[in-house]
Amino acid sequence: MPDPFRLGVRVKPGARRDVVGGRWDGANLVVAVAAPAVEGKANDAVRRALAEAFGVRRQDVRIVRGERGRDKLVELDPAPVDARERLERLLGG
Repeated sequence: MPDPFRLGVRVKPGARRDVVGGRWDGANLVVAVAAPAVEGKANDAVRRALAEAFGVRRQDVRIVRGERGRDKLVELDPAPVDARERLERLLGG
C-alpha cells in the first residue's frame, strides 16, 4: 500500500464553480470552490474536489493543517499510485 501523499493547496472560496488546477506561490495547488468559507462548507468542498481530481474517496482526503485558512496542507491516504503525476498535471507542468 502506498504511503500517504501530502500537498499544499491554496483555497479560493466563493468561486463560480469548483476547479482544481494552477499554481499559487510556486508550489501550492489552487482549489477554487463555489462554497463559502463559513461553517466548514469550503473545507468539505475542497475535500470533494480533490477526491475527484485524484480519483480517491472523499474520506481519504484529510486537511492536516490550515482548517481555518486559505493555505492548507492536505493528505491523501491511501494515495493513488500516480498521485505525483496527477499533481504535476494539475499544477500545469
